[in-house]
Amino acid sequence: MHFGEHIMIDGYGGSYEKLNNKELVLECLNELPEKLEMHKLAEPSVYYAPENNKKDPGGWSGFVVIAESHISIHTFPVNGFLSTDVYSCKNGMDSEFILNYFKEKFELKEMEHNFIKRGTKYGESTTKNG
Repeated sequence: MHFGEHIMIDGYGGSYEKLNNKELVLECLNELPEKLEMHKLAEPSVYYAPENNKKDPGGWSGFVVIAESHISIHTFPVNGFLSTDVYSCKNGMDSEFILNYFKEKFELKEMEHNFIKRGTKYGESTTKNG
């Protein structure tokens, strides 16, 4: 048994228009929790992050807190790049659905992802409080 699951996705060759669309980022943060049978604790927040050096040419960053943890999205329109995390204490996450969801929404041509089981020793703590 493990505490949760975390999928980290990096997408390449995405649509400039879609990656530069604040409303699309907001739409994803609003609808994905429900599609994953998770529950928003607050409305998503999306911010424009201006460029800060050659590595980061600026883009949209959004975040939604869910009862099960969080979802974050960072877009880099100039580079056609998307970086996103879906972390949940709910086990059995449908990674293929999540990958296809972001691929379609942002027209990503290539993707890398990492899937991690979090808290693999959760509930086996040998330390005691106080």
